[in-house]
Amino acid sequence: MPSFDIVSKTDLAEVDNALQNLSREIATRFDFKGTACSVERKDETLTILADDDTRLKTVQELLRGHLTRRKLDVGCLDMKTPEKASGNTLRQVVVVKQGIESELAKKIVKSLKDSKLKVQAAIQGDELRISGKSRDDLQTAIAHVKGMKIELPLQFLNFRD
Repeated sequence: MPSFDIVSKTDLAEVDNALQNLSREIATRFDFKGTACSVERKDETLTILADDDTRLKTVQELLRGHLTRRKLDVGCLDMKTPEKASGNTLRQVVVVKQGIESELAKKIVKSLKDSKLKVQAAIQGDELRISGKSRDDLQTAIAHVKGMKIELPLQFLNFRD
């Protein structure tokens, strides 16, 4: 029985590469000379430190640009609200989303069932397994899920006949 998996994974090695490029750019830019702006990653959270609000917004835009250059979708970033740090600096925590949340998985399963496609969807942890009788049904299911306008970047893996 043909099947495929729907997952949402972000390559953290590519995120590290983007952060290294971002750090190099911050170190060489004239408008960041003498500032304490930086971006650090620990597990799946990024921490942005900036001197003021305008520099924080600039670092956010640079981060988005560098991630896009590394072919990563910026929809995987969950920007939290900035908070005051030591002195007059600002700190913002950015979470790199991994996996499909259960509410979104249920929404996808419900949408597939409502579309009357001849496929079965099973939630397996933080991913979905879609199976059907024919390859054409599965390709129609992929097109249906892509057309749902989900802001989370999804990948369709392990397509098996």
